[in-house]
Amino acid sequence: MNQKEIHIISTGKQGPEEFCEIASLIHHNVTYIHIREKTYTARQLFDMVMLLNEANVPLSKIILNDRVDVADVTGVSGVQLAYHSLSAASVKKRFPHLRIGCSVHSLAELTKAQLDGADYVLFGHIYETHSKPGLLAKGVSELRRIVNQSSIPVIAIGGIKPLHVKDILETGASGIAVMSGVLEAKDPLQAMHEYVVQFEEGAEA
Repeated sequence: MNQKEIHIISTGKQGPEEFCEIASLIHHNVTYIHIREKTYTARQLFDMVMLLNEANVPLSKIILNDRVDVADVTGVSGVQLAYHSLSAASVKKRFPHLRIGCSVHSLAELTKAQLDGADYVLFGHIYETHSKPGLLAKGVSELRRIVNQSSIPVIAIGGIKPLHVKDILETGASGIAVMSGVLEAKDPLQAMHEYVVQFEEGAEA
């Protein structure tokens, strides 16, 4: 759990070409790139993976949201499972080669993910975010409690800006996940650089 990770997650607001162009510029500074496009068909997701790979983003850095079938066919690194997805246990049994993440929002959900054999969890949202209007942020204190109860890596997500990174890593979290902070920035490459600077300083502290 010592290795720190940066995950970038698609927002659904960029077309495939734009997303892949940004990903091609930033992937050297990123551990994983998630395709989280809830309206895409299996074929559209397949095509997006191929576009990313053509843009020199390694398959080993790509994670698909929910679609275990497409993940298996394309040979990407893993899948991110939500509450409505197949269980981590069933996916792990049939597809042991996939890295499995679970999105969790409570200690109970973390416990289930661990028992089901998830490799890591995304926990949030930590700060207020436009993608979760009206929902109370979990906060850094709750993140620390989750981290202390977890035997697998916890990646923090939700409203994380560069100025938050050090506080996140001080909880013992294994990394951060960012969506609009990079992908909707005026200069995604510069935004990514700002996160990386804070991340490296926080990881060394």
